[in-house]
Amino acid sequence: MAARTKARKRALDLLFEAEARGLNLGELLQQRLAEPVTPAPLSPYTAALVDGVVAHWRDINELLSTYSQGWALERMPAVDRAILRLGAFEILYGDDVPAPVAISEAVALASQLSTDDSPKFVGGLLGRLAQVKPTLA
Repeated sequence: MAARTKARKRALDLLFEAEARGLNLGELLQQRLAEPVTPAPLSPYTAALVDGVVAHWRDINELLSTYSQGWALERMPAVDRAILRLGAFEILYGDDVPAPVAISEAVALASQLSTDDSPKFVGGLLGRLAQVKPTLA
């Protein structure tokens, strides 16, 4: 598995865990950086992804809600919410990853970890965000 793919998966794990356990995502990240629970510590890219999602949480959620066409964020599977937040951050605020790559990585995560319908939904919603990004100044 490529280093950035692995970093995205670990960031997704943290997003999902924080929501499932009702924890503050930023605090969970700081705890895991200080006291890793796996043999390999979190990569700087994992930390950057999680920090980015935390920094833009409100805007990301608002945009996902706006463009999800009839799907309230709360109704989506929790893993899909985490994947979408991560992908939205990379597309909208990340400068070093092209949008098609971020979308492809998010769809791959959805294919591995969520429902049969999730990859298409994730790809469509993130694709729409990539389309409207130039208008979101």
